[in-house]
Amino acid sequence: MKHPYASMADVSAKPTTRRRALASGTITIGEAAFKLLEAGMLPMGDPLTMAEIAGIMAAKRTPDLLPLCHPISLSRVIVRSFLRPSNSAVEVFCLAEIDEKTGVEMEALCGVSIALLTIWDLVKPVNPELHIGNQRLLYKSGGKTGEFVHSEGLSDDAKFILDGQ
Repeated sequence: MKHPYASMADVSAKPTTRRRALASGTITIGEAAFKLLEAGMLPMGDPLTMAEIAGIMAAKRTPDLLPLCHPISLSRVIVRSFLRPSNSAVEVFCLAEIDEKTGVEMEALCGVSIALLTIWDLVKPVNPELHIGNQRLLYKSGGKTGEFVHSEGLSDDAKFILDGQ
């Protein structure tokens, strides 16, 4: 049965609380591209710095991309990339924070997604066989439901970011 209408969630009765969300995802780039990334020799420049900037920009623009997201003024967005040599991959984290009546999970997930796609765009001239995966919400706090931690727990890198680094 088709839902008769679309509507943005009514948050008018919700209390303003500090809300945080941490998302992550991974892009596997292949051994040759990974070696070039480590050496700073990719032909289009440093994909990690560009990805971190793009991820922040994307988190800020989430309501423009997802039709029912509330427009909010984020307090802080952090995007960090970590090299994973064992599988020639980069893991990206995005932390979004706000004091508001609505959460920031979609902003964190949007930031991760665009950061990963930015890495893809800058690595594809070297290796078009890339793989993005394991995108997920790791942590959220604030609001009626309180704290959520992914069932797989938090890595040391995720804890480091949540602790304000």
